[in-house]
Amino acid sequence: MGQSLSKLYVHLIFSTKNRHPFITSLYEDSLYKNISGIFKNLNSPVLAINSMPDHLHVLFILSKNSSLAGTVEEVKKSSSKWMKSQGCESFSWQIGYGAFSISQSNVEMVTKYIVNQKDHHKKFSFEEEVKDFMKKYEMGDFHEDYFWR
Repeated sequence: MGQSLSKLYVHLIFSTKNRHPFITSLYEDSLYKNISGIFKNLNSPVLAINSMPDHLHVLFILSKNSSLAGTVEEVKKSSSKWMKSQGCESFSWQIGYGAFSISQSNVEMVTKYIVNQKDHHKKFSFEEEVKDFMKKYEMGDFHEDYFWR
């Protein structure tokens, strides 16, 4: 095959440092636009983005020319700088992230899940959500004590 093709859907989750509630209504929409623009510049379009004050969910298509780790690093670094430039000078993202592959047939379901984050978290905490993802995706190397630092 003379052409390289890929279409990898990724559900990405990462939190603010110490899960501090930095992502307020003051920053929310502009932060989503900023992060979506960063992904676009990396040729990894965002399909859905939403957050709670202490964590963010993004569904995107990973560029065939980029690594997941490199993409996440650039998104977190650039968006952190942007937040600081908006007056949130103590802002930073927590080290680490969760990234999960999504099949084409589940894109609509995951999109709805991300869009409905605020309703979801009326019933479930972020810790419960993370534990559910670790179980669902059989993340055997998940160490709770380390993860929540």
